[in-house]
Amino acid sequence: MIRESRKISWMLWAGVALLMATLLLAFLLAQLRYRTSLGPPLRDLGPIADFVLTNQDGQAVSLGDLRGHVWVADIIFTRCMGPCLKMTRHMKELQQALPPKSDVNLVTLTTDPDFDTPPVLKKRAEQVAADPKRWMFLTGTKKEISNLAASSLKLTAIEKKPEEREDPNDLFIHSTIFVIVDRHAHLRGVFQTTGEGIDAEQAKTQILAAAKRLERER
Repeated sequence: MIRESRKISWMLWAGVALLMATLLLAFLLAQLRYRTSLGPPLRDLGPIADFVLTNQDGQAVSLGDLRGHVWVADIIFTRCMGPCLKMTRHMKELQQALPPKSDVNLVTLTTDPDFDTPPVLKKRAEQVAADPKRWMFLTGTKKEISNLAASSLKLTAIEKKPEEREDPNDLFIHSTIFVIVDRHAHLRGVFQTTGEGIDAEQAKTQILAAAKRLERER
Protein backbone atom coordinates (compact mmCIF):
# COMPACT_ATOMS: atom_id res chain seq x y z
CA MET A 1 0.00 0.00 0.00
CA ILE A 2 2.84 2.38 0.95
CA ARG A 3 4.74 1.41 -2.20
CA GLU A 4 1.63 2.10 -4.32
CA SER A 5 1.19 5.50 -2.63
CA ARG A 6 4.81 6.39 -3.33
CA LYS A 7 4.40 5.36 -6.96
CA ILE A 8 1.34 7.58 -7.37
CA SER A 9 3.13 10.47 -5.64
CA TRP A 10 6.17 10.04 -7.92
CA MET A 11 3.93 9.99 -10.99
CA LEU A 12 2.20 13.17 -9.85
CA TRP A 13 5.50 14.98 -9.33
CA ALA A 14 6.76 13.72 -12.67
CA GLY A 15 3.60 15.04 -14.31
CA VAL A 16 4.07 18.44 -12.65
CA ALA A 17 7.71 18.54 -13.74
CA LEU A 18 6.74 17.62 -17.30
CA LEU A 19 4.04 20.31 -17.32
CA MET A 20 6.50 22.93 -16.05
CA ALA A 21 9.07 21.92 -18.66
CA THR A 22 6.42 22.14 -21.39
CA LEU A 23 5.33 25.61 -20.25
CA LEU A 24 8.95 26.79 -20.08
CA LEU A 25 9.63 25.48 -23.58
CA ALA A 26 6.48 27.18 -24.88
CA PHE A 27 7.56 30.46 -23.26
CA LEU A 28 11.07 30.24 -24.75
CA LEU A 29 9.67 29.46 -28.20
CA ALA A 30 7.26 32.39 -27.93
CA GLN A 31 10.13 34.70 -26.95
CA LEU A 32 12.19 33.40 -29.86
CA ARG A 33 9.33 33.98 -32.32
CA TYR A 34 8.78 37.48 -30.92
CA ARG A 35 12.44 38.42 -31.19
CA THR A 36 12.57 37.01 -34.71
CA SER A 37 9.55 39.11 -35.65
CA LEU A 38 11.46 42.22 -34.54
CA GLY A 39 14.28 41.44 -36.94
CA PRO A 40 18.01 41.52 -36.17
CA PRO A 41 19.52 43.93 -33.58
CA LEU A 42 20.08 47.44 -34.91
CA ARG A 43 23.53 49.03 -34.83
CA ASP A 44 24.09 52.61 -33.67
CA LEU A 45 25.15 54.50 -36.80
CA GLY A 46 25.75 57.82 -35.08
CA PRO A 47 23.90 60.82 -33.61
CA ILE A 48 21.71 63.23 -35.54
CA ALA A 49 22.95 66.83 -35.46
CA ASP A 50 20.65 69.61 -34.27
CA PHE A 51 18.53 71.23 -36.95
CA VAL A 52 15.61 73.58 -37.45
CA LEU A 53 13.55 73.21 -40.64
CA THR A 54 10.03 74.20 -41.71
CA ASN A 55 7.11 71.82 -42.19
CA GLN A 56 4.21 71.89 -44.66
CA ASP A 57 2.22 74.15 -42.31
CA GLY A 58 4.98 76.73 -42.15
CA GLN A 59 5.91 75.73 -38.59
CA ALA A 60 9.46 75.31 -37.33
CA VAL A 61 10.49 71.74 -36.57
CA SER A 62 13.66 70.99 -34.63
CA LEU A 63 15.46 67.88 -33.52
CA GLY A 64 14.03 68.53 -30.07
CA ASP A 65 10.51 68.06 -31.46
CA LEU A 66 11.43 64.57 -32.66
CA ARG A 67 13.51 63.53 -29.67
CA GLY A 68 11.63 60.90 -27.71
CA HIS A 69 10.08 59.54 -30.90
CA VAL A 70 11.22 56.87 -33.33
CA TRP A 71 11.14 58.33 -36.84
CA VAL A 72 11.56 57.16 -40.42
CA ALA A 73 12.93 59.57 -43.04
CA ASP A 74 13.48 59.82 -46.78
CA ILE A 75 14.36 62.55 -49.29
CA ILE A 76 12.44 63.46 -52.46
CA PHE A 77 11.31 66.48 -54.48
CA THR A 78 7.79 67.13 -55.70
CA ARG A 79 8.73 67.77 -59.35
CA CYS A 80 10.39 64.34 -59.54
CA MET A 81 8.80 62.01 -62.09
CA GLY A 82 11.04 59.08 -61.16
CA PRO A 83 11.47 57.13 -57.90
CA CYS A 84 10.04 59.87 -55.67
CA LEU A 85 6.45 58.88 -56.48
CA LYS A 86 7.14 55.28 -55.46
CA MET A 87 8.96 56.38 -52.32
CA THR A 88 6.05 58.58 -51.25
CA ARG A 89 3.67 55.69 -51.90
CA HIS A 90 5.84 53.43 -49.74
CA MET A 91 5.84 56.05 -46.96
CA LYS A 92 2.06 56.24 -47.17
CA GLU A 93 1.89 52.46 -46.84
CA LEU A 94 4.03 52.71 -43.71
CA GLN A 95 1.64 55.30 -42.30
CA GLN A 96 -1.28 52.97 -42.96
CA ALA A 97 0.50 49.96 -41.45
CA LEU A 98 1.61 51.60 -38.21
CA PRO A 99 -0.63 50.78 -35.23
CA PRO A 100 -2.88 53.69 -34.14
CA LYS A 101 -1.17 53.83 -30.73
CA SER A 102 2.33 53.93 -32.23
CA ASP A 103 4.15 57.25 -31.82
CA VAL A 104 6.50 56.65 -34.77
CA ASN A 105 6.90 59.77 -36.90
CA LEU A 106 7.49 59.96 -40.65
CA VAL A 107 9.75 62.66 -42.11
CA THR A 108 10.11 63.56 -45.79
CA LEU A 109 12.83 66.04 -46.74
CA THR A 110 12.92 67.90 -50.03
CA THR A 111 16.02 68.24 -52.20
CA ASP A 112 14.41 71.19 -54.00
CA PRO A 113 13.65 73.92 -51.41
CA ASP A 114 13.55 76.71 -54.00
CA PHE A 115 10.41 75.13 -55.47
CA ASP A 116 9.16 72.99 -52.58
CA THR A 117 7.87 75.75 -50.34
CA PRO A 118 5.53 74.91 -47.42
CA PRO A 119 2.38 75.45 -49.57
CA VAL A 120 3.74 73.11 -52.26
CA LEU A 121 4.61 70.49 -49.66
CA LYS A 122 1.20 70.91 -47.99
CA LYS A 123 -0.49 70.22 -51.31
CA ARG A 124 1.57 67.04 -51.74
CA ALA A 125 0.79 66.00 -48.16
CA GLU A 126 -2.92 66.43 -48.83
CA GLN A 127 -2.66 64.47 -52.08
CA VAL A 128 -1.29 61.45 -50.23
CA ALA A 129 -3.53 61.87 -47.16
CA ALA A 130 -0.55 62.42 -44.87
CA ASP A 131 -1.54 62.57 -41.22
CA PRO A 132 -0.05 65.91 -40.03
CA LYS A 133 0.29 64.49 -36.51
CA ARG A 134 2.55 61.72 -37.79
CA TRP A 135 4.01 62.62 -41.20
CA MET A 136 5.86 65.89 -41.81
CA PHE A 137 7.32 67.29 -45.02
CA LEU A 138 10.32 69.50 -44.29
CA THR A 139 12.05 72.26 -46.22
CA GLY A 140 14.67 74.92 -45.47
CA THR A 141 17.76 76.35 -47.09
CA LYS A 142 19.86 74.04 -49.24
CA LYS A 143 22.62 74.17 -46.64
CA GLU A 144 20.26 73.31 -43.77
CA ILE A 145 18.80 70.38 -45.67
CA SER A 146 22.22 69.14 -46.75
CA ASN A 147 23.53 69.30 -43.18
CA LEU A 148 20.72 67.06 -41.95
CA ALA A 149 20.36 64.79 -44.97
CA ALA A 150 23.96 64.11 -45.91
CA SER A 151 25.83 64.66 -42.66
CA SER A 152 23.43 62.94 -40.25
CA LEU A 153 20.93 60.79 -42.12
CA LYS A 154 23.25 59.51 -44.88
CA LEU A 155 20.75 60.70 -47.49
CA THR A 156 22.52 62.11 -50.54
CA ALA A 157 21.19 64.58 -53.09
CA ILE A 158 23.23 65.96 -56.01
CA GLU A 159 21.89 68.61 -58.34
CA LYS A 160 22.33 67.74 -62.01
CA LYS A 161 24.05 70.13 -64.39
CA PRO A 162 21.67 71.58 -67.01
CA GLU A 163 23.40 69.70 -69.83
CA GLU A 164 22.93 66.38 -67.99
CA ARG A 165 19.17 66.71 -67.55
CA GLU A 166 16.93 64.50 -69.66
CA ASP A 167 13.89 66.77 -69.10
CA PRO A 168 13.09 70.00 -67.20
CA ASN A 169 12.18 68.09 -64.03
CA ASP A 170 15.25 65.85 -64.09
CA LEU A 171 16.93 68.00 -61.45
CA PHE A 172 18.58 65.75 -58.86
CA ILE A 173 20.23 62.43 -58.24
CA HIS A 174 19.27 61.43 -54.72
CA SER A 175 19.06 58.52 -52.31
CA THR A 176 16.13 56.16 -52.58
CA ILE A 177 16.65 54.70 -49.11
CA PHE A 178 14.58 55.06 -45.97
CA VAL A 179 16.40 55.53 -42.66
CA ILE A 180 15.22 55.07 -39.09
CA VAL A 181 16.18 57.10 -36.02
CA ASP A 182 15.67 56.08 -32.39
CA ARG A 183 14.19 57.99 -29.45
CA HIS A 184 17.62 59.34 -28.51
CA ALA A 185 18.19 60.83 -31.99
CA HIS A 186 20.67 58.21 -33.19
CA LEU A 187 20.56 56.75 -36.70
CA ARG A 188 19.84 53.03 -36.35
CA GLY A 189 18.98 51.58 -39.76
CA VAL A 190 19.06 52.03 -43.54
CA PHE A 191 16.55 50.33 -45.86
CA GLN A 192 16.39 50.22 -49.65
CA THR A 193 12.76 50.38 -50.75
CA THR A 194 12.98 51.23 -54.44
CA GLY A 195 15.08 49.87 -57.28
CA GLU A 196 15.73 46.85 -59.43
CA GLY A 197 15.35 43.58 -57.55
CA ILE A 198 14.03 45.30 -54.41
CA ASP A 199 11.02 43.72 -52.70
CA ALA A 200 9.14 46.77 -51.42
CA GLU A 201 6.81 44.68 -49.26
CA GLN A 202 9.72 42.97 -47.56
CA ALA A 203 11.39 46.35 -47.00
CA LYS A 204 8.20 47.66 -45.39
CA THR A 205 8.08 44.64 -43.10
CA GLN A 206 11.70 45.23 -42.08
CA ILE A 207 11.09 48.92 -41.35
CA LEU A 208 7.99 48.15 -39.27
CA ALA A 209 9.91 45.51 -37.32
CA ALA A 210 12.76 47.96 -36.70
CA ALA A 211 10.31 50.63 -35.57
CA LYS A 212 8.67 48.17 -33.17
CA ARG A 213 12.04 47.16 -31.75
CA LEU A 214 13.13 50.77 -31.25
CA GLU A 215 9.83 51.73 -29.63
CA ARG A 216 10.54 49.09 -26.99
CA GLU A 217 13.97 50.56 -26.23
CA ARG A 218 14.30 53.14 -23.49
